[in-house]
Amino acid sequence: MSNPANPVHRVSGMRDRIALHDVAATRRIEAAALAGSEPHALMRRAGEATARLAVALAPHARRVWVAAGPGHNGGDGLVAATHLHRLGRDVRVQLLADESRLSADAADALARARAAGVPIGPDLAPHERVELAIDALLGIGANRAPEGAIAAAVALFNGLPALRLAVDVPTGLAADTGHAPGACVQAHHTITFLTVKPGLFTAQGRDAAGTVWHAPLQVDAQSAPASAWLSGASDAAYPARRHTQHKGSFGDVTVVGGAAGMAGAARLAAHAALAAGGGRVYLCPLDPSADAAIDPSRPELMHRALDRALDPRALAGATVVCGCGGGEAVRDVLDPVMHHAARLVLDADALNAIASERALRDRLRARSAHGRAERATVLTPHPLEAARLLGVGTRDVQADRLAHAQRLADDLRCVVLLKGSGSVIAAPGRTPHVNPTGNASLASPGTGDVLAGWLGGTWAA
Repeated sequence: MSNPANPVHRVSGMRDRIALHDVAATRRIEAAALAGSEPHALMRRAGEATARLAVALAPHARRVWVAAGPGHNGGDGLVAATHLHRLGRDVRVQLLADESRLSADAADALARARAAGVPIGPDLAPHERVELAIDALLGIGANRAPEGAIAAAVALFNGLPALRLAVDVPTGLAADTGHAPGACVQAHHTITFLTVKPGLFTAQGRDAAGTVWHAPLQVDAQSAPASAWLSGASDAAYPARRHTQHKGSFGDVTVVGGAAGMAGAARLAAHAALAAGGGRVYLCPLDPSADAAIDPSRPELMHRALDRALDPRALAGATVVCGCGGGEAVRDVLDPVMHHAARLVLDADALNAIASERALRDRLRARSAHGRAERATVLTPHPLEAARLLGVGTRDVQADRLAHAQRLADDLRCVVLLKGSGSVIAAPGRTPHVNPTGNASLASPGTGDVLAGWLGGTWAA
């Protein structure tokens, strides 16, 4: 069933960045493609690609259940069911739609499936030992949580001991944001059509979509303006180091943090800065006790007293990582740090202090206004810290991570790295990026400190 003219590519783990397109952009691309295609061509390509991927993922599956809804998504599922039936699979389609109101494409798909002998009905439950389930209930046009029979089908789908494949986007997931306000399909794989949607890679999308596959359907969507970018491995490439270089060639990193009882956070950041390639790394604890500066495990870390670290000349020549374990004490150092630091990574308690004091926010905005490039500051908030900075709720941030990261970057004139599932990187006036890597193992204490330090070390180098 190979079809080189209608390829399917795995999206996860790509080397180069991939353009992501939201629903509005996808609709424009789809309309242009339909205008230049034969009737029903796109739906037939989508269904055929779905069937080919299903066979590749579950080659020995004989019993197949397709849950089809009322829109084009359901039509895609009907076409896939027809192909699988012709390949000898035992296919059942539960069609949850008013047949009299189907679009022309979906009505054609239904007629062809019936003519091929595919069992179709509103109450066709999965086989007793179903091996492959296909979610074709709702597509990118869904704008609210599934209800009624659709919600019941989602619950049934998620409980099946079968390989679960979602068509275009998992039912219940917002294609633009990855937000799932109610019942949501939890797929092992998702095949998405024409464009690659941002919501598949951030918020709840990564759990719901599983491994993402892209079928462009013979349409070049990558040339259309991107709504966001999915970062590839090439974005993380490091330049080669010359043999004649030395530690002074890779910049100074100053880590300011570690208030009383939180020295470990600053140490983690400093360790990461060293590992990332920073040349000389200075640990400047906010806790004045001698023990806070001692780290026998990394004797190459250099201690610098706070008053010396805050000298304007020292700050102007360093990449400063500020806030890791800073507690309330960090408020006293933020003003000089923001005023003088050449490059600045702000994390944790530094962000909380800025969120609570207007004067500090104004100082932060002034960094770009005073002749410094807008990229001279990077903020690394988790969703709660971002919510505090924006004056909204955490749920608001998580419901649209891309939009809130961009709003924060534009407001504070900084680069923003919004942590979480599918971390978002936004800069003022630029198209945001989504990082598709990492997993829940990073949801543990200290990983944010490591990230901040790693950024500082990389930036300095």
